[in-house]
Order: sequence, then structure tokens, then C-alpha cells
Amino acid sequence: MDVLTLARLQFALTVSFHYIFPPISIGLGLILVVMEGTYLATKKPLYHEMTRFWVKIFGLVFAIGVATGIVMEFEFGTNWAAYSRFVGDVFGSALAAEGIFAFFLESGFLAILLFGWERVSPKMHFFSTVMVSLGSIFSAIWIIVANSWQQTPAGYHLVETPSGTRAEVVSFRDVVLNPSTLDRLSHVLVGAFLTGAFVVVSVSAFYLIKQRHTDFARASMRIGLLIALVAAPLQLVLGDLSAQGVARTQPAKLAAFEGHYPASAAAALHLFGWVNERDERVEFSVAIPGMLSWLISGDPQRPVTGLKTFSPEDRPPVNLVFQAYHAMVGIGIALIVLSLLGAFCWFRGTLFRTRWLLWIYVFAVGLPQLANQLGWISAEVGRQPWIVYGLLRTRDGVSKVVGAGETLASLALFFLVYLLLSALFIYLLDHKIKQGPIEEEAGIAGKAVSQ
Repeated sequence: MDVLTLARLQFALTVSFHYIFPPISIGLGLILVVMEGTYLATKKPLYHEMTRFWVKIFGLVFAIGVATGIVMEFEFGTNWAAYSRFVGDVFGSALAAEGIFAFFLESGFLAILLFGWERVSPKMHFFSTVMVSLGSIFSAIWIIVANSWQQTPAGYHLVETPSGTRAEVVSFRDVVLNPSTLDRLSHVLVGAFLTGAFVVVSVSAFYLIKQRHTDFARASMRIGLLIALVAAPLQLVLGDLSAQGVARTQPAKLAAFEGHYPASAAAALHLFGWVNERDERVEFSVAIPGMLSWLISGDPQRPVTGLKTFSPEDRPPVNLVFQAYHAMVGIGIALIVLSLLGAFCWFRGTLFRTRWLLWIYVFAVGLPQLANQLGWISAEVGRQPWIVYGLLRTRDGVSKVVGAGETLASLALFFLVYLLLSALFIYLLDHKIKQGPIEEEAGIAGKAVSQ
């Protein structure tokens, strides 16, 4: 394989592995605020015990997330030097803002969150929990700003330098509020909240099946399920709004989502299918005529720009984008069904003894994660062949001095390290879940109430 393909594979590996952890951190951060806030409001030791348990899980996820995220910064300078030079002024400001407003806030209060239970007042500890949660959200904001700028560049001008063309910021406001930022940010954050909710629901279901820590599991599941009930349907709405934005700013990507080839015609919504890129059609398809046109414009006869408008070299890998996008949507609908089914059983008073549903919840923990990964594949592969949409092609962003041999060696090394990290994470997470909430901590909760 050539160096471009290897560099793309390496970055895909490191980003996809890293992105397992931030959605859990963001989702659990919100849930910790709810749990500890409930404890302060009710003074029930159960919620104190619950918060302490999930703080341990949060700390583990945060540590692995930080370790895996550092790698990408070095890849920018090694494998993607030309790209880094082009976007350096834009990304420098966004990533500096993340460090100032997000990382220091989150990491600064994390020590109090983890170790400050008997050292600070309950209100101060709750404040630290809120700050850590906000820090994780602020971090997502600035990362999404940088990534969205690649999708819909704004607030810049191009400058010719001896080392090549680069983008310089002329309006930081326009960089931050580029046309896709708000749509993509809301979609990513709600996906993270859904991820955290299903982590809590999954662990709680496991305890209920095993008849361990049942009071803890019931209370945790109620909180996780409530958040899922809000987040899952909301994600569908936000996804629709995001697709409308893609239709305006990246028509080739939207056409790839649905395998829509005619240059200008009303577009169907495919429920599933297989894109034959050679013959430019979707095979084995079940589709709703005019539905895509209606979703993005309110008019089922509204023409939608198709892939034939673009030359073959300006089209993304259509079938990959099509399959990733439809799998993401399918998982999103499944999560809505699971959330509503849980609410129905809760209303009937059978939720905690419906074993088949509890088993589904145990394994459903992977569904939001898979949807997150598929969403990023849809967004990033759908942008191809551009690394900065309309400005810089991916092939022009790769480093000129790094060879295929070095890239392949580092790819193999990263793969090995990530296998070891995965094993370590699964082992530690399994250990903490099997250990469960430590019952002695209820006594500590009594001391906290008396303060």
C-alpha cells in the first residue's frame, strides 16, 4: 500500500479507538451531576453510594481517553505535515481554546471529584462534579469546532507562503460558528449522553439479573433510562437537522448517504440496499419515493443534487458511506425502541423482572458506541476526497518525507499497543463492575449528610 493509504488507516485506527472514551466521559459526566444532585436534594445514602461507584468508572474512562488522545497530536506533525501547515492557524486557536477552557477545567476539578469526598463539603464536591462535566462538554465543543471547519470552512483567507498555501483566521467568530458547527455539536453531544445512559442501564441490568445490589441497580437504571428516553428521540430530530445542513453545504455527501445519482431529481429514501458504483445505482433496495426530498425541503418533488453532478474523482466511496449512514440510522431507531420499551415496562411495574429485556440491555451497551463510530465514518469518509472541503484534497495533506515503511511500522505498533490498552481497560472495567458499589461507603454517606 502507498503512504497515503497507510497514513489514513493509521489515523482511522487511532481516532476510532480514542473516540470510544470521550462519549462515555461526557455522558457519565451528566449522569454524575444528576446522581449527586439527587443525593444533595434527598440526603439518601443510596445516591451517595451510586455517585461514588460511577465516579470510579468515570476516572478509568477519562484516564484511557487522555492517553489515547495524545497520539493524534503527534500524527498531525508526522504523517500530515502539509495538512497541519494549511490548517495550523485555524486549529491552533481552537485547540488552544480547548486547553484553556476545557482540559484545565476538567482535569483541575477531577482530583476533587475522585479523592475529595472526605476533604471538602458535599456542596463543594458537587460543584467539582459540575465543573468536570462542563469541562468534558467544552472539550467536545472545541474539537467539533475544528472538525466542522474542515467540513464547512469559514472566517479565513488563503495566504501564500514560501512553504505553501495556508489558511489564516480573519474572523474567529465565523470559524467557531461555521455553517455546520451547531448541527454537528448538538448531534455529537446527545449521542454522548445516550452512550453514557446505556452504560448505566447495561451495568444496572447486569446487577438485576444476578440479583446483586438490587436497590442500587434499580435507582441507577431509572436515571439512565430517563436520560435515554429524552436523548434517543432527540437524536433522531437532530440527525434530520444535520442532514438538512449537509444538503446545503456538502451535496455530494448527502447524495452518497442515499446513493442518489441523478444530477437533479427528486430523491428517494432507501431503507437498505447495496450501491453498485460501477453502474451508478442502488441494488436490492427498498425505498420510499420522494422521501429524502421531503425530509430536507418539505416538498417530495424537490430536486436533490446527485452524484452525477460531480466527476468520479470528486465523489466519496459511495457504498461505504451509504452502508455506514444507514446502519447508524438503524441503530438510532433501535435505541428509541429499547428506550420506549423500557419506559412501557417501567410504567407497568415489570421492568426490573423482565429478564429477556434486561439481557438485551446488558449487550445494548455497544449500540450507541457503534452508532457514534458509524456516524463519524459517514461524516469523514463522506467528505472525501477533501481533507478540508473544497480547499485541500486528502492526497495533498500527507507528509512528503515520511515513507510507507515508517508508516506501516508505526501502524503495526499502534495496533499492538491499542490491543494491550483494550485488554487493560476491559480487565479493570470488569473488575470494578464485579466488585460493585462498596457497601461500607453507606457509612461514609451518613457522615457526609451530618456535615
